Amino acid sequence: MTSKHKEIDEWYKRAREDILDSMDEELEMELDDDRLSPDGGSASVIPRNVYFKELFRLQGELVKLQDWVVENKLKVAVLFEGRDSAGKGGAIKRITQRLNPRVCKVVALTAPSEREKTQWYFQRYVSNLPAGGEIVLFDRSWYNRAGVEKVMGFCNDAEYEEFLRTVPEFERMIIRSGIILIKYWFSISDDEQYSRFMVRIHDPLKQWKLSPMDLDARRHWEAYTKAKETMLERTNIPEAPWWVVAANDKKKARLNCISHLLTQIPYSEIAHPEITLPARVHNPDYLRGPVPKDMYVPEIY
Repeated sequence: MTSKHKEIDEWYKRAREDILDSMDEELEMELDDDRLSPDGGSASVIPRNVYFKELFRLQGELVKLQDWVVENKLKVAVLFEGRDSAGKGGAIKRITQRLNPRVCKVVALTAPSEREKTQWYFQRYVSNLPAGGEIVLFDRSWYNRAGVEKVMGFCNDAEYEEFLRTVPEFERMIIRSGIILIKYWFSISDDEQYSRFMVRIHDPLKQWKLSPMDLDARRHWEAYTKAKETMLERTNIPEAPWWVVAANDKKKARLNCISHLLTQIPYSEIAHPEITLPARVHNPDYLRGPVPKDMYVPEIY
């Protein structure tokens, strides 16, 4: 075997290792999801090998979509709404996992500051809308006012009614500006939310996901249901319809959501020029200085 063939063979080995490492990353996330689950993580009807195969295929399509968005300077905003523990964050992680964070950004705003409370309600969301060549995923959005703010009394009836009256026109306005707006509601059952909350309560690595607000919201299940029904009824407009993701099965929810998202934006694969790695320049006068041993991170693994 020539040295060139050996080099190519070595490159393929490294590429395969990189692919396996990428698969390990997803497996780690899956095992973390399954940890402490009463059924050992077997709740999904989709076998793990099928799930991985489809997820990686869909993520490959997301990369093509990303290239199309950049090439055509599209502006894409995707809203993820749903009850606490419905799986919004897990779906967002799988969407962003292989994408460029400079192109695909996640917005998860905290509670408004005292100054923001005095602004136009939509103002802090507008500043986070996408520019050309960007995809913005909102992990909760302006629909906070139709859910948690309404149920927990953080807005009054007049503010709530004004939101429901205004939001359809607000969304039509941003769509007319050229933004592609897609809205998902992740739907889970009462029993499923209870199970997921119990897992989080007994898992020290997930307890941070449960805020006092989340626990209090559990008491208001029916009030949230009523608020959700009103929201869907009054804000499901032809220009920006709601899409409901059945989310009791996390794996199915992720695959179905990504698959559907890909159908909402017509795209084609962008042809990229062949990349040639330039030869490294060697300077005979350069001598690499030694790095002190105490600067290295200890290799305990």
